[in-house]
Amino acid sequence: MNILEKIVFVKQKEVSNNKIRYPIKKLEKSLSFERKTFSLVKNIRNSHTGIIAEFKCKSPSKGVINKAVSIEKVIKDYELAGVSGISILTDQNFFSGKNENLEKSRSIVSIPILRKDFIIDEYQIIESKSMGADVILLIASILSKNQIYNFSKVAKSIGLEIIIEIHDEFEINKITDNLDIVGINNRDLHTFVIDHNNCFRLSSKISNNYIKVAESGIDDINYILELKKQGFKGFLIGEFFMKKKNPGISCKDFIKSLSKKLNKIN
Repeated sequence: MNILEKIVFVKQKEVSNNKIRYPIKKLEKSLSFERKTFSLVKNIRNSHTGIIAEFKCKSPSKGVINKAVSIEKVIKDYELAGVSGISILTDQNFFSGKNENLEKSRSIVSIPILRKDFIIDEYQIIESKSMGADVILLIASILSKNQIYNFSKVAKSIGLEIIIEIHDEFEINKITDNLDIVGINNRDLHTFVIDHNNCFRLSSKISNNYIKVAESGIDDINYILELKKQGFKGFLIGEFFMKKKNPGISCKDFIKSLSKKLNKIN
């Protein structure tokens, strides 16, 4: 069993338990459920840099990344740095994430929040909305095309935007209507190995009707400039910021440097 299969196996049990503890009717009564969501699509389109900053304390491949920082400070600092959106890991077993981290973040910032998790059930989409998410991630390698289509319809019906995450050419065939953003992941989720050329390989095969976001292993401004030439508008960065003592300041400095370079080019 590879890492991804283990994650999905544990996730199935977790979702089953949550359905009993927090039934959908209860989730739909949360204050966040009636809230008008923020648009990540709009923010990326209007952004010069398109940075989506992630809060991630741990990963299966790297172990503990940063457990010393306060989510309140990091999230607020990300917003002040001028990010297009914030990604919050909510998987507890493999990433030390918590649903409460997203709920807490929603009360602190007024920009789009992506719930980063392994969504395998419609229940989690309702759950995402109830905790204050604006965007959900659908990972093509763990879902069928039919599931992606159905899940995206549910998400749209409650005002959520959707990122489909793909890693190879086979997964491009799973792109369906109702999706807003196509994320191309440089990390193979079966092995967690990063290939920086993956975004370049797949970008030309994705319709320009979708906003393209590059994910994983992004830590270099020049790499982003090359990705921009390939039509990428968004860049999801987590570990590079989170491994610093002050992730928010690291993010601010990175965006400032990127803006300077972009201004010179334009």
